[in-house]
Amino acid sequence: MSPSKKQVPDHSVKVASHYNQLQEVGLAARSRSRIFFMRNFNNWLKSVLIGEILEQVRGAGSQEVSVLDLGCGKGGDLLKWRRGGIDHLVCADIAGVSVEQCQIRYDEMKKKSHRNEKIFTAEFITADCSKELLSEKLDDAELMFDICSCQFVYHYSFESEQKANMMLRNACERLKPGGYFIGTTPDAFELVKRLEASDSLSFGNEVFKVTFQSKGSYPLFGCQYHFNLEEVVNVPEFLVYFPLFEHMAKQYNMQLVLKQRFADFFEEKVKKENHRSLMMKMMALEPFPSEDGQQASDSAEEYCHAKEHCDRADVRTPLVSVLRW
Repeated sequence: MSPSKKQVPDHSVKVASHYNQLQEVGLAARSRSRIFFMRNFNNWLKSVLIGEILEQVRGAGSQEVSVLDLGCGKGGDLLKWRRGGIDHLVCADIAGVSVEQCQIRYDEMKKKSHRNEKIFTAEFITADCSKELLSEKLDDAELMFDICSCQFVYHYSFESEQKANMMLRNACERLKPGGYFIGTTPDAFELVKRLEASDSLSFGNEVFKVTFQSKGSYPLFGCQYHFNLEEVVNVPEFLVYFPLFEHMAKQYNMQLVLKQRFADFFEEKVKKENHRSLMMKMMALEPFPSEDGQQASDSAEEYCHAKEHCDRADVRTPLVSVLRW
């Protein structure tokens, strides 16, 4: 490369460094966090999604279920796969420290399991899944997956077309016929809508902040914004233009089965008693008003929608509320 040519920063390094440096936080500390209920809500949503997909996979006749957790982090979904009774799990992530912690969690889970409980087998891979081919790193070169799960990760790959393609290849090329690629990612249309409505290049509240470099023009790849979420995330991310993503997936014979915003997913799934019970058990929504008068946020404005609902004569309190991020 000539000295005069500008080097393009590789944001994968920043992402890996950020997540490697995140400290493990105990349950007591997490319960005091202002994003406690948001985390629980996200986990409830993933639990429902994973549970329903596993039902469909088994309903289609799969006896032994293999799963690829693409961007596994510290293993936050291990218990979900355990409850789902899968047979084999491959955990892959760019952050080596996170993968080590994921493996420790898995080993502890196996150690504490009941004697006659069958826990899925697992393998752990540290790799940049937007650059490296995972199939070359598998213990079993012939392994095929029923499900690839990519939770809050895929948007990092939209830094470039090459990275987005490699990430998609890793997600889809080892899927069995009839297999599923499931995931969660920020809504690019909502982010742009909020940016355009803002008087500056950023928007947010006391818990999160999204900052763009410019507005008015949004390239298909490399459209960077910086996302800061209290205590957890402080990294560059990239918009995922979903129609393009859907088009790219067709090269792997994938077809879109479901796309929903979290609010719509919640409205649909909460109608089922088992999902409602799980939501309460996981404390996925914040009670309002709280018993001790202390809410997760000190801003009354964040609860105006809940207060308006409570002021209706036919409403019993406390009700449960989601802070509007």
